[in-house]
Amino acid sequence: MPSAIVTGATGITGSAIVHHLLKDASFDKIYSFSRGNPGYKDPIVQHISLDLQSSAQDMAQAFQSVSAEYIFFCAYLASDDQVELSRTNEALLSNFLEALELNDAVRRIKRFVLTCGFKHYGEHIGPGKQPLVEDDPLLENDLGGVSWPPIFYYPQQRVLEKAAKKGGWEWVATLPEDVLGYARGNFMNEATALGLYCAVSKALPGSELPFIGSKANYFAFNCWTSANLHAKFCLWAAVAPGAGNQIFNVINGDTESFQNLWPRMAARFGCHIPDPMFPNGGIPDTKGFRNYESSTIRLPNNPPLKASATSLGLSTDPDLEKPPTLFLQVDPEKWAKREDVNKAWVQLREKYNLDQHAWDKATWNFLTMALGRDWSCVGSMSKARKLGWTGYADTWDELEETFEILESKGVLPPLSQLKQDF
Repeated sequence: MPSAIVTGATGITGSAIVHHLLKDASFDKIYSFSRGNPGYKDPIVQHISLDLQSSAQDMAQAFQSVSAEYIFFCAYLASDDQVELSRTNEALLSNFLEALELNDAVRRIKRFVLTCGFKHYGEHIGPGKQPLVEDDPLLENDLGGVSWPPIFYYPQQRVLEKAAKKGGWEWVATLPEDVLGYARGNFMNEATALGLYCAVSKALPGSELPFIGSKANYFAFNCWTSANLHAKFCLWAAVAPGAGNQIFNVINGDTESFQNLWPRMAARFGCHIPDPMFPNGGIPDTKGFRNYESSTIRLPNNPPLKASATSLGLSTDPDLEKPPTLFLQVDPEKWAKREDVNKAWVQLREKYNLDQHAWDKATWNFLTMALGRDWSCVGSMSKARKLGWTGYADTWDELEETFEILESKGVLPPLSQLKQDF
Protein backbone atom coordinates (compact mmCIF):
# COMPACT_ATOMS: atom_id res chain seq x y z
CA MET A 1 0.00 0.00 0.00
CA PRO A 2 1.31 3.48 -0.84
CA SER A 3 2.40 6.21 1.56
CA ALA A 4 2.10 10.00 1.29
CA ILE A 5 4.01 13.03 2.51
CA VAL A 6 2.15 16.32 3.02
CA THR A 7 4.16 19.49 3.66
CA GLY A 8 2.41 22.53 5.09
CA ALA A 9 0.07 20.15 6.91
CA THR A 10 -1.23 22.87 9.24
CA GLY A 11 -2.38 25.09 6.35
CA ILE A 12 -5.81 25.15 4.75
CA THR A 13 -4.87 23.18 1.63
CA GLY A 14 -2.42 20.86 3.41
CA SER A 15 -4.75 19.91 6.25
CA ALA A 16 -7.56 19.21 3.79
CA ILE A 17 -5.29 16.84 1.86
CA VAL A 18 -4.40 14.96 5.07
CA HIS A 19 -8.10 14.62 5.96
CA HIS A 20 -8.95 13.21 2.54
CA LEU A 21 -5.96 10.86 2.55
CA LEU A 22 -7.35 9.48 5.82
CA LYS A 23 -10.61 8.70 3.99
CA ASP A 24 -8.73 6.82 1.26
CA ALA A 25 -8.27 3.22 2.36
CA SER A 26 -5.51 2.65 -0.19
CA PHE A 27 -2.98 4.65 1.89
CA ASP A 28 -1.39 2.94 4.87
CA LYS A 29 0.92 5.75 6.03
CA ILE A 30 0.71 9.54 5.96
CA TYR A 31 3.59 11.77 7.02
CA SER A 32 2.55 15.31 7.96
CA PHE A 33 5.41 17.82 7.70
CA SER A 34 5.14 21.21 9.41
CA ARG A 35 6.78 23.23 12.17
CA GLY A 36 3.77 22.89 14.46
CA ASN A 37 2.06 19.60 15.26
CA PRO A 38 -1.44 19.58 13.70
CA GLY A 39 -2.50 17.00 16.30
CA TYR A 40 -3.89 14.22 14.11
CA LYS A 41 -5.02 11.30 16.26
CA ASP A 42 -5.18 8.58 13.60
CA PRO A 43 -2.31 6.09 13.99
CA ILE A 44 -1.49 6.06 10.28
CA VAL A 45 -0.50 9.74 10.49
CA GLN A 46 3.02 10.42 11.70
CA HIS A 47 3.98 14.03 12.28
CA ILE A 48 7.49 15.22 11.42
CA SER A 49 8.50 18.61 12.83
CA LEU A 50 10.20 20.33 9.91
CA ASP A 51 11.39 23.86 9.24
CA LEU A 52 11.42 24.23 5.47
CA GLN A 53 13.59 27.32 5.81
CA SER A 54 16.42 25.18 7.15
CA SER A 55 19.17 23.69 4.98
CA ALA A 56 18.71 20.57 2.90
CA GLN A 57 21.12 18.76 5.22
CA ASP A 58 19.13 19.70 8.34
CA MET A 59 15.87 18.68 6.68
CA ALA A 60 17.33 15.36 5.59
CA GLN A 61 18.30 14.69 9.19
CA ALA A 62 14.81 15.64 10.44
CA PHE A 63 13.03 13.05 8.29
CA GLN A 64 15.68 10.40 7.93
CA SER A 65 14.30 7.01 6.79
CA VAL A 66 11.00 8.64 5.71
CA SER A 67 9.86 8.17 2.10
CA ALA A 68 6.62 7.92 0.15
CA GLU A 69 5.26 7.29 -3.33
CA TYR A 70 3.19 10.47 -3.35
CA ILE A 71 4.23 13.89 -2.10
CA PHE A 72 1.90 16.87 -1.71
CA PHE A 73 3.79 20.14 -1.26
CA CYS A 74 1.54 22.86 0.19
CA ALA A 75 4.09 24.96 2.08
CA TYR A 76 4.22 28.70 1.42
CA LEU A 77 5.87 31.74 3.03
CA ALA A 78 4.28 35.14 2.42
CA SER A 79 6.14 38.39 1.74
CA ASP A 80 5.11 41.78 0.37
CA ASP A 81 8.42 41.97 -1.50
CA GLN A 82 7.88 40.05 -4.75
CA VAL A 83 11.59 39.41 -5.26
CA GLU A 84 11.96 38.05 -1.73
CA LEU A 85 8.74 36.05 -2.11
CA SER A 86 10.13 34.36 -5.21
CA ARG A 87 13.56 33.72 -3.71
CA THR A 88 12.22 32.31 -0.43
CA ASN A 89 9.62 29.97 -1.90
CA GLU A 90 11.92 28.67 -4.60
CA ALA A 91 14.47 27.87 -1.86
CA LEU A 92 11.81 26.07 0.24
CA LEU A 93 11.07 23.65 -2.57
CA SER A 94 14.63 23.34 -3.86
CA ASN A 95 16.07 22.50 -0.43
CA PHE A 96 13.27 20.03 0.29
CA LEU A 97 13.91 18.22 -2.98
CA GLU A 98 17.62 18.11 -2.18
CA ALA A 99 16.82 16.66 1.24
CA LEU A 100 14.76 13.91 -0.43
CA GLU A 101 17.75 13.16 -2.62
CA LEU A 102 20.16 13.10 0.33
CA ASN A 103 17.90 10.57 2.05
CA ASP A 104 17.57 8.54 -1.15
CA ALA A 105 13.80 9.01 -0.77
CA VAL A 106 13.52 10.08 -4.41
CA ARG A 107 13.76 6.46 -5.50
CA ARG A 108 10.29 5.76 -4.15
CA ILE A 109 8.46 8.81 -5.58
CA LYS A 110 5.83 8.24 -8.26
CA ARG A 111 4.25 11.70 -8.38
CA PHE A 112 4.93 14.98 -6.64
CA VAL A 113 1.98 17.41 -6.45
CA LEU A 114 2.81 21.10 -5.96
CA THR A 115 0.10 23.56 -4.89
CA CYS A 116 0.41 26.90 -6.68
CA GLY A 117 -2.42 29.35 -7.51
CA PHE A 118 -3.88 31.90 -9.91
CA LYS A 119 -0.99 34.28 -9.31
CA HIS A 120 0.50 32.01 -11.98
CA TYR A 121 -1.58 34.13 -14.39
CA GLY A 122 -0.73 37.45 -12.75
CA GLU A 123 -4.27 37.92 -11.43
CA HIS A 124 -2.70 40.08 -8.67
CA ILE A 125 -1.12 42.30 -11.34
CA GLY A 126 -4.23 43.08 -13.36
CA PRO A 127 -6.78 41.67 -15.81
CA GLY A 128 -5.76 38.87 -18.13
CA LYS A 129 -7.34 37.11 -21.08
CA GLN A 130 -10.50 35.29 -19.98
CA PRO A 131 -10.97 32.47 -19.28
CA LEU A 132 -7.54 31.65 -17.90
CA VAL A 133 -6.15 28.45 -19.41
CA GLU A 134 -3.08 26.48 -18.46
CA ASP A 135 -1.14 27.12 -21.67
CA ASP A 136 -1.44 30.92 -21.42
CA PRO A 137 2.02 32.49 -21.90
CA LEU A 138 4.13 33.01 -18.78
CA LEU A 139 4.58 36.62 -17.75
CA GLU A 140 8.35 36.86 -18.07
CA ASN A 141 11.20 37.59 -20.47
CA ASP A 142 9.72 40.93 -21.60
CA LEU A 143 6.65 39.20 -22.99
CA GLY A 144 4.55 41.76 -24.85
CA GLY A 145 7.33 44.29 -24.45
CA VAL A 146 6.76 44.52 -20.69
CA SER A 147 9.18 43.77 -17.87
CA TRP A 148 7.01 41.69 -15.52
CA PRO A 149 7.48 41.38 -11.75
CA PRO A 150 8.68 37.94 -10.56
CA ILE A 151 6.03 35.25 -10.09
CA PHE A 152 7.44 32.66 -7.72
CA TYR A 153 5.45 29.75 -9.11
CA TYR A 154 7.53 29.76 -12.30
CA PRO A 155 10.92 28.98 -10.69
CA GLN A 156 9.24 26.46 -8.38
CA GLN A 157 7.72 24.63 -11.35
CA ARG A 158 11.07 24.59 -13.16
CA VAL A 159 12.91 23.28 -10.08
CA LEU A 160 10.30 20.54 -9.72
CA GLU A 161 10.34 19.60 -13.41
CA LYS A 162 14.13 19.35 -13.41
CA ALA A 163 14.18 17.18 -10.27
CA ALA A 164 11.47 14.89 -11.66
CA LYS A 165 13.31 14.41 -14.93
CA LYS A 166 16.50 13.59 -13.06
CA GLY A 167 14.75 11.18 -10.68
CA GLY A 168 12.49 9.49 -13.21
CA TRP A 169 9.22 10.42 -11.51
CA GLU A 170 6.32 12.72 -12.44
CA TRP A 171 5.07 16.06 -11.15
CA VAL A 172 1.76 17.94 -11.09
CA ALA A 173 1.13 21.64 -10.30
CA THR A 174 -2.33 22.77 -9.19
CA LEU A 175 -3.75 26.28 -9.62
CA PRO A 176 -6.59 26.93 -7.14
CA GLU A 177 -8.17 30.39 -6.72
CA ASP A 178 -9.36 32.08 -3.51
CA VAL A 179 -9.41 28.88 -1.44
CA LEU A 180 -12.35 28.39 0.95
CA GLY A 181 -11.70 26.19 3.96
CA TYR A 182 -10.52 26.00 7.55
CA ALA A 183 -7.36 25.03 9.38
CA ARG A 184 -6.85 25.47 13.10
CA GLY A 185 -5.06 28.73 13.89
CA ASN A 186 -4.75 29.66 10.20
CA PHE A 187 -6.67 32.82 9.34
CA MET A 188 -5.12 33.47 5.91
CA ASN A 189 -8.52 32.87 4.39
CA GLU A 190 -10.96 35.06 2.51
CA ALA A 191 -13.91 33.46 4.33
CA THR A 192 -12.56 34.45 7.76
CA ALA A 193 -12.23 38.13 6.85
CA LEU A 194 -15.61 38.18 5.07
CA GLY A 195 -17.30 36.44 8.01
CA LEU A 196 -15.84 38.89 10.52
CA TYR A 197 -16.90 41.83 8.34
CA CYS A 198 -20.45 40.50 8.17
CA ALA A 199 -20.70 39.65 11.89
CA VAL A 200 -19.39 43.03 13.03
CA SER A 201 -21.60 44.83 10.49
CA LYS A 202 -24.57 43.03 12.04
CA ALA A 203 -23.57 44.35 15.48
CA LEU A 204 -23.14 47.95 14.27
CA PRO A 205 -26.11 50.35 14.36
CA GLY A 206 -28.41 49.71 11.43
CA SER A 207 -26.85 46.31 10.57
CA GLU A 208 -26.07 47.47 7.04
CA LEU A 209 -23.71 45.45 4.84
CA PRO A 210 -22.15 47.79 2.25
CA PHE A 211 -20.12 46.06 -0.43
CA ILE A 212 -16.43 46.57 0.31
CA GLY A 213 -15.14 46.88 -3.23
CA SER A 214 -15.84 48.50 -6.54
CA LYS A 215 -19.09 48.51 -8.49
CA ALA A 216 -17.29 46.78 -11.35
CA ASN A 217 -16.20 43.98 -9.00
CA TYR A 218 -19.78 43.55 -7.76
CA PHE A 219 -20.86 42.66 -11.29
CA ALA A 220 -17.69 40.83 -12.40
CA PHE A 221 -17.54 37.05 -12.75
CA ASN A 222 -15.15 35.12 -10.54
CA CYS A 223 -14.35 31.62 -9.36
CA TRP A 224 -13.35 30.06 -6.06
CA THR A 225 -11.82 26.77 -4.90
CA SER A 226 -13.06 24.61 -2.04
CA ALA A 227 -10.14 23.28 0.02
CA ASN A 228 -11.94 19.94 0.14
CA LEU A 229 -12.42 19.86 -3.63
CA HIS A 230 -8.77 20.79 -4.13
CA ALA A 231 -7.72 17.94 -1.84
CA LYS A 232 -9.84 15.48 -3.82
CA PHE A 233 -8.30 16.80 -7.01
CA CYS A 234 -4.78 16.32 -5.66
CA LEU A 235 -5.50 12.70 -4.81
CA TRP A 236 -6.98 12.20 -8.27
CA ALA A 237 -4.05 13.91 -10.00
CA ALA A 238 -1.54 11.80 -8.05
CA VAL A 239 -2.70 8.64 -9.83
CA ALA A 240 -4.77 9.64 -12.90
CA PRO A 241 -3.34 8.30 -16.18
CA GLY A 242 -2.00 11.13 -18.30
CA ALA A 243 -2.04 13.71 -15.49
CA GLY A 244 1.70 13.54 -14.85
CA ASN A 245 3.96 16.47 -15.79
CA GLN A 246 0.98 18.80 -16.14
CA ILE A 247 -0.33 22.07 -14.70
CA PHE A 248 -4.06 22.18 -13.85
CA ASN A 249 -6.58 24.84 -12.89
CA VAL A 250 -8.56 23.61 -9.87
CA ILE A 251 -11.77 25.56 -9.27
CA ASN A 252 -15.20 24.60 -8.04
CA GLY A 253 -16.67 24.45 -11.52
CA ASP A 254 -19.30 27.16 -11.18
CA THR A 255 -18.95 30.83 -12.07
CA GLU A 256 -20.08 33.28 -9.40
CA SER A 257 -20.33 37.00 -8.75
CA PHE A 258 -20.84 39.17 -5.70
CA GLN A 259 -24.12 40.46 -7.14
CA ASN A 260 -25.34 36.96 -6.23
CA LEU A 261 -23.19 36.17 -3.17
CA TRP A 262 -23.39 39.49 -1.31
CA PRO A 263 -27.19 39.58 -0.82
CA ARG A 264 -27.01 35.93 0.34
CA MET A 265 -24.33 36.82 2.89
CA ALA A 266 -26.42 39.75 4.09
CA ALA A 267 -29.47 37.51 4.51
CA ARG A 268 -27.45 34.82 6.27
CA PHE A 269 -26.01 37.20 8.87
CA GLY A 270 -29.24 39.18 9.25
CA CYS A 271 -27.85 42.35 7.70
CA HIS A 272 -29.52 44.87 5.39
CA ILE A 273 -28.41 45.50 1.84
CA PRO A 274 -28.01 49.28 1.40
CA ASP A 275 -29.92 50.95 -1.38
CA PRO A 276 -28.26 52.54 -3.20
CA MET A 277 -25.39 50.09 -2.81
CA PHE A 278 -23.13 52.41 -4.78
CA PRO A 279 -23.79 56.08 -3.95
CA ASN A 280 -22.66 58.53 -6.59
CA GLY A 281 -23.01 55.76 -9.21
CA GLY A 282 -19.99 53.90 -7.90
CA ILE A 283 -17.65 56.77 -8.78
CA PRO A 284 -14.78 56.94 -6.27
CA ASP A 285 -15.56 59.25 -3.36
CA THR A 286 -12.97 60.12 -0.75
CA LYS A 287 -15.60 59.84 1.98
CA GLY A 288 -16.35 56.25 1.02
CA PHE A 289 -19.67 54.62 1.82
CA ARG A 290 -21.59 56.81 4.26
CA ASN A 291 -18.43 58.19 5.88
CA TYR A 292 -16.43 54.96 5.81
CA GLU A 293 -13.00 55.66 4.38
CA SER A 294 -12.46 54.61 0.78
CA SER A 295 -9.21 53.91 -1.05
CA THR A 296 -8.01 54.09 -4.61
CA ILE A 297 -4.85 52.08 -5.23
CA ARG A 298 -2.97 52.25 -8.50
CA LEU A 299 -1.08 49.03 -9.19
CA PRO A 300 2.48 49.37 -10.52
CA ASN A 301 2.43 47.22 -13.67
CA ASN A 302 0.68 46.88 -17.01
CA PRO A 303 -2.19 44.36 -16.97
CA PRO A 304 -1.36 40.75 -18.01
CA LEU A 305 -3.75 41.25 -20.94
CA LYS A 306 -0.90 43.26 -22.47
CA ALA A 307 0.99 39.97 -23.02
CA SER A 308 -1.77 38.78 -25.39
CA ALA A 309 -2.52 42.16 -26.95
CA THR A 310 -1.20 41.39 -30.44
CA SER A 311 -2.98 38.05 -30.77
CA LEU A 312 -6.22 39.66 -29.59
CA GLY A 313 -5.95 42.63 -31.94
CA LEU A 314 -5.42 45.01 -29.03
CA SER A 315 -1.83 46.11 -29.61
CA THR A 316 -2.83 49.77 -29.84
CA ASP A 317 -5.43 49.72 -27.05
CA PRO A 318 -4.54 52.65 -24.74
CA ASP A 319 -6.11 50.92 -21.73
CA LEU A 320 -3.35 48.30 -21.80
CA GLU A 321 -0.74 51.02 -21.34
CA LYS A 322 -2.23 52.10 -18.01
CA PRO A 323 -1.67 50.24 -14.72
CA PRO A 324 -4.92 48.87 -13.25
CA THR A 325 -6.59 50.53 -10.27
CA LEU A 326 -8.20 49.01 -7.19
CA PHE A 327 -11.12 50.90 -5.65
CA LEU A 328 -12.54 50.15 -2.20
CA GLN A 329 -15.64 52.08 -1.21
CA VAL A 330 -15.06 50.63 2.27
CA ASP A 331 -11.32 50.11 2.74
CA PRO A 332 -11.23 46.92 4.86
CA GLU A 333 -7.90 47.70 6.54
CA LYS A 334 -9.07 51.17 7.56
CA TRP A 335 -12.48 49.80 8.54
CA ALA A 336 -10.89 47.25 10.90
CA LYS A 337 -9.06 50.06 12.73
CA ARG A 338 -12.16 52.23 13.34
CA GLU A 339 -13.11 52.83 16.95
CA ASP A 340 -16.77 51.91 16.47
CA VAL A 341 -15.82 48.73 14.58
CA ASN A 342 -13.41 47.62 17.28
CA LYS A 343 -15.96 48.32 20.02
CA ALA A 344 -18.45 46.14 18.16
CA TRP A 345 -15.86 43.38 17.76
CA VAL A 346 -14.97 43.47 21.48
CA GLN A 347 -18.67 43.26 22.30
CA LEU A 348 -19.00 40.17 20.10
CA ARG A 349 -15.78 38.66 21.45
CA GLU A 350 -16.85 39.03 25.07
CA LYS A 351 -20.45 37.97 24.49
CA TYR A 352 -19.63 34.81 22.52
CA ASN A 353 -16.08 34.03 23.75
CA LEU A 354 -14.52 34.50 20.32
CA ASP A 355 -10.88 34.09 19.28
CA GLN A 356 -9.01 37.41 19.37
CA HIS A 357 -6.28 35.93 17.15
CA ALA A 358 -8.81 35.66 14.33
CA TRP A 359 -9.37 39.41 14.43
CA ASP A 360 -5.69 40.25 14.84
CA LYS A 361 -4.58 38.00 11.99
CA ALA A 362 -7.48 38.46 9.58
CA THR A 363 -6.19 39.15 6.07
CA TRP A 364 -8.01 42.40 5.34
CA ASN A 365 -5.44 43.14 2.63
CA PHE A 366 -6.62 40.00 0.81
CA LEU A 367 -10.09 41.56 0.54
CA THR A 368 -8.48 44.70 -0.85
CA MET A 369 -7.38 42.80 -3.94
CA ALA A 370 -10.21 40.27 -4.18
CA LEU A 371 -13.00 42.87 -3.96
CA GLY A 372 -11.23 46.02 -5.13
CA ARG A 373 -10.29 44.90 -8.63
CA ASP A 374 -12.52 45.85 -11.54
CA TRP A 375 -11.87 42.75 -13.66
CA SER A 376 -13.26 39.22 -13.81
CA CYS A 377 -11.12 36.25 -12.88
CA VAL A 378 -12.39 32.97 -14.31
CA GLY A 379 -10.43 29.82 -15.11
CA SER A 380 -11.25 26.94 -17.43
CA MET A 381 -11.49 23.37 -16.12
CA SER A 382 -11.51 21.80 -19.60
CA LYS A 383 -8.00 20.37 -19.37
CA ALA A 384 -8.75 18.29 -16.28
CA ARG A 385 -12.25 17.38 -17.50
CA LYS A 386 -10.81 15.86 -20.67
CA LEU A 387 -8.67 13.56 -18.52
CA GLY A 388 -11.66 12.37 -16.52
CA TRP A 389 -11.94 14.77 -13.58
CA THR A 390 -15.62 15.17 -12.62
CA GLY A 391 -15.40 16.98 -9.29
CA TYR A 392 -17.66 19.94 -8.61
CA ALA A 393 -18.56 22.16 -5.67
CA ASP A 394 -21.13 24.90 -5.30
CA THR A 395 -19.30 28.04 -4.19
CA TRP A 396 -22.08 29.37 -1.97
CA ASP A 397 -22.45 25.99 -0.25
CA GLU A 398 -18.69 25.88 0.39
CA LEU A 399 -18.63 29.45 1.69
CA GLU A 400 -21.55 28.81 4.03
CA GLU A 401 -20.03 25.55 5.26
CA THR A 402 -16.79 27.42 6.03
CA PHE A 403 -18.76 30.04 7.98
CA GLU A 404 -20.41 27.24 9.97
CA ILE A 405 -17.02 25.71 10.81
CA LEU A 406 -15.68 29.12 11.84
CA GLU A 407 -18.68 29.48 14.16
CA SER A 408 -18.06 26.06 15.72
CA LYS A 409 -14.41 26.98 16.32
CA GLY A 410 -15.19 30.29 18.05
CA VAL A 411 -13.96 32.50 15.23
CA LEU A 412 -17.43 33.80 14.30
CA PRO A 413 -20.40 34.20 16.65
CA PRO A 414 -23.13 31.52 16.57
CA LEU A 415 -25.53 32.66 13.88
CA SER A 416 -28.83 32.05 15.68
CA GLN A 417 -27.69 33.99 18.76
CA LEU A 418 -26.19 36.80 16.67
CA LYS A 419 -29.50 37.31 14.85
CA GLN A 420 -31.42 37.15 18.12
CA ASP A 421 -29.17 39.54 20.04
CA PHE A 422 -28.73 42.26 17.41
